[in-house]
Amino acid sequence: MARSKRTKKKSDLRYERFHPDSPPDNRNNGQRDRDRILYTSAFRRLAGVTQVISAHEGHVFHNRLTHSLEVAQLARRAAEKLAREQPKVARSLGGIDPDIAEAAALAHDLGHPPFGHLAEEELDRLLVQDDIKDGFNGNAQSFRIITRLALRRSNPPGLNLTRATLNGVLKYPWLRCAGGERSEKWGSYESDRDVFNWARQGHQDNVRSVEAEIMDWADDVTYAVHDVEDFYRAGRIPLDRLKNDTQERERFLTFSRLRYKDRELKWELVRDGFAELLTYIPLAEPFSSNRNVRAALRHVTGVLIARYINAIKLRQATSMNACPLRFDPVLRAEVWMWKQLTWYYVISKPSLATHQHGLRRVIRCLYETFRDAAIAKDFSIFPAGFREELDQVDGDWDQTCRRIVVDLIAGMAEREAIVMHNRLMGTAPGSALDHVGY
Repeated sequence: MARSKRTKKKSDLRYERFHPDSPPDNRNNGQRDRDRILYTSAFRRLAGVTQVISAHEGHVFHNRLTHSLEVAQLARRAAEKLAREQPKVARSLGGIDPDIAEAAALAHDLGHPPFGHLAEEELDRLLVQDDIKDGFNGNAQSFRIITRLALRRSNPPGLNLTRATLNGVLKYPWLRCAGGERSEKWGSYESDRDVFNWARQGHQDNVRSVEAEIMDWADDVTYAVHDVEDFYRAGRIPLDRLKNDTQERERFLTFSRLRYKDRELKWELVRDGFAELLTYIPLAEPFSSNRNVRAALRHVTGVLIARYINAIKLRQATSMNACPLRFDPVLRAEVWMWKQLTWYYVISKPSLATHQHGLRRVIRCLYETFRDAAIAKDFSIFPAGFREELDQVDGDWDQTCRRIVVDLIAGMAEREAIVMHNRLMGTAPGSALDHVGY
């Protein structure tokens, strides 16, 4: 009896909400969280945000919305599989909730700014340059959106998600002030510390929840496999040549060797295993709309995803070994290698670098223009909701107004950011009757 009471108390803590909430309905807590995220405008915006190549360049490419949906599906299936196959270990970890894993996956990229990681880096640089030490990070912005910026009602702020879902979103459960390597990626800004500290109650410092681990692995697998699929379709990643041409394969492996470090396995084992895996791929020609080629590609992606879902098992967390997942090191290295194909054939090419150079300037111009207007307390160019936020600033004006400016820019879709930039610069000013803002 005492044991069931302790379990209930732990479960109650996991499904608590920061603010009082509406009465229960026919859904469980995780399902309510999932639905709240799914219906936000922040989630819909991801249809217009880059995965690797700009979302508007063609229907063949994944965008952040399709990516998030696939991560959510994979996270749910992985959570269901682990709970089914290792029920005792799952219970010892406090339970695994597939609805929470799915909700966390749907939310994990909400803070991803327009134009991807280049905008993340540029916004961080600009804020730090302006002495906002918290800077900008997409993960921390996701946490800020679900706890503060997204709206269900006028009050309280945010989506009022359960502690379990908030922890599921926290891939990096610390603040930037943690220092060291933890200052490179972090899960919350200092201004959101109160909710962050509340969410982390009952969790070991700097240790992810089991749903966060599952979500992160689903993110890795989806990114690795589906980016390769996209760029094979686009004619950029030559899976057919990698299968049949030894020299092509060696050029790619040489590039990967230079990036391989601090991994669990010796490079020679990773190289030989991946080279062999490539030879088994049933794609002997460049992509075309031929039925057999399309079917072969779908077969490859399906087999790989199943392979990597089976790469994880649960393990009991201890003080010596806090991670609740155990990874097959060979399969984990394979996922890393699939990512290198996108780096080698797409990201490292000058065509993308020159494209991104221009987009950095767009982000910088937007930030400086809106920041200067906010400092001058000229709110006329801000959308109505952000004018309202600026009017209500109480406390450190410089810090808060810059954070609001970044909330505005990071919340834009890519086309919206470019149109706004051109309008403010006068290169394509549009009409005085155009609708501006949201």
